[in-house]
Formats: sequence, structure tokens, C-alpha cells
Amino acid sequence: MTQQHSHQFERGTDGPKVILVGVDGSEPSFRAAAYAAGLARRQHALLAVVYVQPVATAGAAFGAPVAQVTDEIAEELIAEIREATERVRGAFDVRWEFHTFRGDPYNGLVTAADELTADAVVVGASEQAGHRIVGSVAVRLVKAGRWPVTVVP
Repeated sequence: MTQQHSHQFERGTDGPKVILVGVDGSEPSFRAAAYAAGLARRQHALLAVVYVQPVATAGAAFGAPVAQVTDEIAEELIAEIREATERVRGAFDVRWEFHTFRGDPYNGLVTAADELTADAVVVGASEQAGHRIVGSVAVRLVKAGRWPVTVVP
């Protein structure tokens, strides 16, 4: 019986085809996006820019319009990314797509990487002090061991 491999090597295309970068509006995430764009350009890969919208939290129980706020954040991120792309059009020839997933950042990025068949994941380093104790999204992605993960400071 011949064993089928889901990921076959193709001559001349052994680099990543899809590079996923997580953005959340923070400076580290925008640095990660810039780094990932450079990788995608050099590798002739698709850059999948992913924003994970938080799910409704306890604040929703008190009438806070959480979904509306996160939708507004997503729209602002899309506008910022498009504006940045327009500024560098011609300087960088990068194919990119913007995707929004819902959930917590780790599970949202895992789902995105699976659905978009990412070959590599790029994220910004966490700026939250508590992550040194419980682990950041980046550390959890590395521990998952499913893709090469680059953490940009």
C-alpha cells in the first residue's frame, strides 16, 4: 500500500506559500506585519493578515456593545493596513489578504493557520507582564509545534 502525504514537495516551490501574521493594533503586531511582508515578498508567498476579534466577555452582560466595538477595531485595522499598503505600493510587490476570525487570540490564530493552510506564522512579542508567568500567544504557538513561528520584538 502506498502512503499518501498531504504535503508533497514540488520542485522550485519549496518555500512557504502562505505566511500568516497576527495583528491586533499594537506596535509589536505592526512590526510583525512589516517583517512578514518582507518575508512574503522575498518568498513570493501570499501574506495572510489576520485579526482575531475577541468574543463577547463579561462586559456584554452589563450591556456593553462589545461586538460593535470589536467590529470597529477590525474596520480601523483594515483601513490602517490598506493605507500602509498604498503608501508602499510599487516598493513592495506583496500579495496579501485580510481575514478576521473570532475567539481568543491563540485559538483564533490556530484556526486561521489551519483554514488558510499557513506554512509559517509571524506574531509580535507580547507587551503584557503577566505573559512571562502564564505564557504568551507566541509561546503557545511555538509549543503547538505545527508551523515555524517567528516572534518579532
